[in-house]
Amino acid sequence: MEPIDPVTARAWLATALAEARTRLEEGGIPIGAALYGADGNLLGRGHNRRVQDGDPSAHAETAAFRAAGRQRSYRGTTMVTTLSPCWYCSGLVRQFGISRVVIGEAATFRGGHDWLAAHGVEIVLLDDPECAATMREFVARHPRLWSEDIGD
Repeated sequence: MEPIDPVTARAWLATALAEARTRLEEGGIPIGAALYGADGNLLGRGHNRRVQDGDPSAHAETAAFRAAGRQRSYRGTTMVTTLSPCWYCSGLVRQFGISRVVIGEAATFRGGHDWLAAHGVEIVLLDDPECAATMREFVARHPRLWSEDIGD
């Protein structure tokens, strides 16, 4: 698999950011994700819906994965997420052989992306200022909800 170019990575992150912004407006946790195929086509997109659905497993990455539907293989695909994936979502990436994860930011929460890299998943950490600002603002306004989401 060829490395992703920075312009494509940022364009794909914009899809995940749009999902995160929508959740913030609804009062949910502002994490968005998108799954892209090896050919660069958008397979699925989603957002964290833990609050809206009362479902602790409704993470952004799982929503994007579900929206993509059944694929013959996930090898060569790229999961794009506004925040470093938690262990649950990192397990999904590993279980289904998703080849690359593009991460908006990992300062607010450092999930399992080092573990994924150690197991051959290409990690692209963008350190995106908008992703970081969105999460910092959310955590400051909703510390109890954030603590619930990350399992503190």
